[in-house]
Amino acid sequence: MTRYSYLSHLECARCGQSQDATHAIGLCPSCNSPLLARYDLAALARDVPRDALRDRAWELWRYHELLPSSSAEEQVTLGEVVTPMLRMDRYATDIGLDELWVKDESATPTSSFKARGAAVGVSRAREVGMRRIAMPTNGNAGAAWATYAARAGLTALIVMPRNAPVVTRAECLAAGAEVHLVDGVISDAGAMVAAAVADGDWVDVATLKEPYRIEGKKTMGLEIVEQLGWSLPDVVVYPTGGGVGLIGIYKAIAELLELGWVHGEMPRFVAVQAEGCAPIVTAFERGESESTFVPDSRTVAFGINVPKALGDFLVLDILYRTKGRAIAVSDEDLLAELRVLGAAEGLFVCPEGAAALRAVRTLVQEGWIGREERVVVLNTGAGIKYPECVDTDLPVLAPGSALPTR
Repeated sequence: MTRYSYLSHLECARCGQSQDATHAIGLCPSCNSPLLARYDLAALARDVPRDALRDRAWELWRYHELLPSSSAEEQVTLGEVVTPMLRMDRYATDIGLDELWVKDESATPTSSFKARGAAVGVSRAREVGMRRIAMPTNGNAGAAWATYAARAGLTALIVMPRNAPVVTRAECLAAGAEVHLVDGVISDAGAMVAAAVADGDWVDVATLKEPYRIEGKKTMGLEIVEQLGWSLPDVVVYPTGGGVGLIGIYKAIAELLELGWVHGEMPRFVAVQAEGCAPIVTAFERGESESTFVPDSRTVAFGINVPKALGDFLVLDILYRTKGRAIAVSDEDLLAELRVLGAAEGLFVCPEGAAALRAVRTLVQEGWIGREERVVVLNTGAGIKYPECVDTDLPVLAPGSALPTR
């Protein structure tokens, strides 16, 4: 019998212990590590053919069997459409590739990939009885969770660094969230949220401290494979802070392979960070299984300014398993790449997406990515949220002046 969701249980990513998925739960009670949602994939493969998706709306929830909500009525939605996969032919030719795709997450309801995690995470939070959620953020996640919390009738507490993009602060306030700024980085905001959770009845929904944000991010991987005609890319390049998007895409492809909905080899994954905050890159280059906290981290790519990710061991394991890479990019280079891509293709990417594109250029130059390989890059948000990343200081002409030519 076909079920709406085939969610089976939660599994600790570190110790493997199983937990009941019907209860509100955060980290593993045994080892305090992230929990991952597991599905009865054997039953799903038996009950639901891939072709069942053909007549469904082109939206995030088309994959509901692989998502945790128990019914359509439990979904909190703002109209999460499947985001575009854009082929970058002129840009690809410039850097030496035959086939380069950008998965453009600016088309979500809150203009970043964080809307996916919020849509699914808030839906499940409400379903299991949560009413007050709290989280630290570098900006976009807080904006998304505050927005979906308002949609669901939940109360949200958001703490962000004072240097986070101002537009994301405005989004949180417009959604009625309780917002606090900290003179520090996201780890400082996280400590403040943890204290508030300990003192009150807030539920901490920070990155990987609840198991369902990753399920929303997983839909990026499901969409990529379907948009490529149920085939796999050779390389997936992801700007990596907390790493949930990279983990989610890997999880999606692993589930599709197990279901038999797609065939082939798992893509090689590339984690891209900024030179001013590159804990995953340092750990990868040393062959380590976890990263070390980066003091005084800084980068214009604010979304990946995460000095130490809770799920770093998962990201590193994926890189090792897939024979992938971790690479750091300078702020100067990523800002230059943002302008190059925009001029070539008309796409205004966020600085994190620009970092990923710059990494592709470097890896092609090194020969690690071959010309004939199919590469997918994630642009995780709208560049327009970061207007400071483009120098708009232009001379002002007097009326009637002749226009200067270039």
